[in-house]
Amino acid sequence: MTHIAVVGGGPAGLSAALFTAKNGLETTVYDTDGTWMHKAHLFNYLGIDSEDGSAFVEDAREQVDEFGVERHQGVEVTGIETTDAGFTVTTDADDAVDADYVVLATGADRDLAEDLGCAFTDEDVVDVDVTMETSVADCYATGAMVRAEEWQAIISAGDGAAAALNVLSKEKGEHFHDFDTPADAE
Repeated sequence: MTHIAVVGGGPAGLSAALFTAKNGLETTVYDTDGTWMHKAHLFNYLGIDSEDGSAFVEDAREQVDEFGVERHQGVEVTGIETTDAGFTVTTDADDAVDADYVVLATGADRDLAEDLGCAFTDEDVVDVDVTMETSVADCYATGAMVRAEEWQAIISAGDGAAAALNVLSKEKGEHFHDFDTPADAE
């Protein structure tokens, strides 16, 4: 089964995890709980009138858990290496996990992307295409690590969704759209 390793548990990482797990891909999230959402209050997130950032993160965690995401709370990814089959992700818990794809959602911390050899722009942010894929094939970067200043939860969540949809398109061999209908809710 295709395995996605998501590094970061804020809006970008949890959004990517939601889309991939919901659509049948094995998904693991490594979350040190360092998201800026704990310092935020949402008034500008579409569909949310007003919500504390920490409450938003808890709601998002519950949602991804319902779709079977394997979350490693409090576990830090210490390294990522490319392999012939994809990636090996190592953690501070002395785990080493193989993954077909990696989604980096570590806020403004770009160290893993740099260590992995991802290209950077002149603004010193990770260089990605419109699907959030980096110069390292099957490695995606999202949120604050790809933007010099536009650090918004809703933008980050969209980045995570874009990365996940590209992974799903690659896996399905055609453009994939995660579009639910009212009948799906029944």
